[in-house]
Amino acid sequence: MGRSKFLLLLASVLPVLGENLAGVRRGMHFSLESRATNLDGSLPVYKDPTASVEARVADLLPRMTIEEKTSQIIQGDLKFWMDLDDPLDDTKTFNQTGLEETVQTKGGSIWAGYLAPWDKLVYGITVGQKYMMENTTLGIPAMFQSEGLHGFTDNGTTFPSPIGLSASFNTDLVSQVAGIIATEAEGLGYSQLFAPVLDLSRELRWGRVEENYGEDQFLTGEMGNAYVTGLQSGRRRNASQNAIARMAATCKHFAAFGSPQGGLNIAQVSGGERELRTQFLKPFNRACLDALSIMTAYSSYDGIPAVSNTHLLTDILRNEWGYKYWVTCDAGSVDNLIGTHFTCATRECAAKVALENGIQGEMGGGSYTLQLGPSTEKFLDQTVTAMLTTKFSLGLFENPYPYDDYLSTLRTPESRDVLHAVETESIVLLENRQNTLPISTKGGSIALIGPQVNRVTFGDYVFFNASNNGISPLDGFNQYLSNISSPVKINFAQGCELWSNDDSGFGEAVMAAQASDVAIVMVGTWSLDQTLLWTPGTNATTGEHVDLSDLGLVGAQLDLVKAVKAAGKPTVVVFVSGKPVAEPWIQANADAVIQQFYPGELGGLALAEVVFGAVNPSGKLPVSFPQSVGTTPVFYNYLKASRPLDPGKVLDDGTLMFGHQYVLNTPVALWGFGHGLSYTTGLMLSPSTISTSQDFKVSVTVHNSGSVDGKEVVQVSSVVTPNQQLIGFQKVDIPAGGSVTVTIPVLSSQLALWTVDNQWAVEPGVFNIKVGTSDQVFAQGNLTVS
Repeated sequence: MGRSKFLLLLASVLPVLGENLAGVRRGMHFSLESRATNLDGSLPVYKDPTASVEARVADLLPRMTIEEKTSQIIQGDLKFWMDLDDPLDDTKTFNQTGLEETVQTKGGSIWAGYLAPWDKLVYGITVGQKYMMENTTLGIPAMFQSEGLHGFTDNGTTFPSPIGLSASFNTDLVSQVAGIIATEAEGLGYSQLFAPVLDLSRELRWGRVEENYGEDQFLTGEMGNAYVTGLQSGRRRNASQNAIARMAATCKHFAAFGSPQGGLNIAQVSGGERELRTQFLKPFNRACLDALSIMTAYSSYDGIPAVSNTHLLTDILRNEWGYKYWVTCDAGSVDNLIGTHFTCATRECAAKVALENGIQGEMGGGSYTLQLGPSTEKFLDQTVTAMLTTKFSLGLFENPYPYDDYLSTLRTPESRDVLHAVETESIVLLENRQNTLPISTKGGSIALIGPQVNRVTFGDYVFFNASNNGISPLDGFNQYLSNISSPVKINFAQGCELWSNDDSGFGEAVMAAQASDVAIVMVGTWSLDQTLLWTPGTNATTGEHVDLSDLGLVGAQLDLVKAVKAAGKPTVVVFVSGKPVAEPWIQANADAVIQQFYPGELGGLALAEVVFGAVNPSGKLPVSFPQSVGTTPVFYNYLKASRPLDPGKVLDDGTLMFGHQYVLNTPVALWGFGHGLSYTTGLMLSPSTISTSQDFKVSVTVHNSGSVDGKEVVQVSSVVTPNQQLIGFQKVDIPAGGSVTVTIPVLSSQLALWTVDNQWAVEPGVFNIKVGTSDQVFAQGNLTVS
């Protein structure tokens, strides 16, 4: 539909809308026919790059018709004008009719997260933006969107999944990762990425644990803040000086989405205001007040669907926190009010309550495509204001286009260096009996056994065949040993499949172990790329809509570990997984255990470097490991008196030793939050007595008693209403034999409680401040708040 037809359409509704003039008020300093110019010939404020964001929004909004406003808050799709069915096809043509209809009805944001040649994406995005800028009355550009959970998904650099990034406990490194993701997407013309995920990993059966930063709200908030800062920092080329970001981060899922009943995706989340405030909202408050976008959740909280929860989305987010940027629902979740939550019987109802209660746009679905009535116009204006605020803050009105030199921003050597660093820092050493690790590179042989050895296992939210960019552990070990000219011999045997009970390969695996000095068995969970994850007939054990009733190893994997261990050689078990694996036999019997949450492209090489001692492992667990699914939840910061302990046990010979909590098990985690390498240290508080509004510092000296340089995470906790709570951490480099003194500032507000009066307050009392992990204390002292 060309411009003349568009104006004719507007003219046809004038008799109906009367005084509103198709949504444009009378008495303005512009005419209906030429709303993009002023009557006196002056430049409209919204086109002035030197004007403030607020002034530009205020000038543009009244110029818009209801149809244009509605188009701004509904997500369109690049496939409406580009043929994207074949990911290898590089034909650069477009559908004019599809483009025009998209801009007219769904032109505010455009989903463009497709696997396609880069030049084809650049062509399609350029065509779309040029039409919007040059062939519509007001020239409002769109935000083009894709995924960015742990890498720009269309053949950009793939980093470890967020649970792995968080295991690094290195916020600076996570900011660098996010910066690279933004740079790769920005060059191609994208301006919004759907990340970070700030749900808490307190329900381990849920399939999307890999997408989170762990079970702790403080760590999640710090990691989320690092990601948002890294992704948004900077300014698009040629953007106005008032632009504050080059990419819109999208914090999700607001809020409490990651703790569904039964661990089932989109199921209800039960809880009250205190749990909402003290757990689920804290990461969003820390990380997202300056994020240019937020995505709402599919689930309900305390019986109210998040997508229509006025207390959550309006009272808290907009009014209490003052959030002014773009909020969108998750794909199709407005329509879920009709067919999932059953709180609305019609699309009219769904559109009305989602818009009025949420001041949010619609991604996917279709309820918002209805004509919005006069009663919703105030809320429509508020929502469009938020969208325009984000667009002006991105500088899109000055330069919404891909860059000519976009190839220079993709998969650079600098990106590879950051990737390598975060791969190594994300690996967690859980057990190391009799110093089984590191393994000498001077000679001998090792057996690499298991279904994860010759496989690249990325997490979800990667595109089809992304694993072709990765290095498997088998290739990584061979590459590392070759690089250092080591004579160590590798004996490889897969042993079994991830998804099968077939043990016919055990004999070969045992022979490989017997022929070697050390056996390394790699087992775990697996996810699939975004094509296969939703394809009927495929299998996975983690990922969106892939929820588990059992957290143990699937199929023959545990029996494989037992068979290899029985061969009599030192046995190292490596979990490659997207969530904790509950296998107490391995914790009790393996000579060493390593956790590698789904890695990125260099995961196989990084694992070899840790195993052979080229890298001193420094990762810490961002989530606790349970004894079994029946002992969950197992998060460390439970409320006092919530876990009485009178454990029972089943011995290896089958003897039953009965207890009460639990009758034949224990609620104590296999490995707790923050677990990793230990260190020797001393603690000093400054000052040791504070007022309820006074901040304080924790200083600690960390000594590296080993012979290899390494990194250590200093973690500080306070014992308040929860059993314990992380209040600070810092990762430091420590030379072999050296010591480093670390000082961690703590805000008094971090000791605050949500009181019975429904407000935050720091209450007087004695707080126990400790340094260590959730299950180990290395030093502690008392802090008096008076």
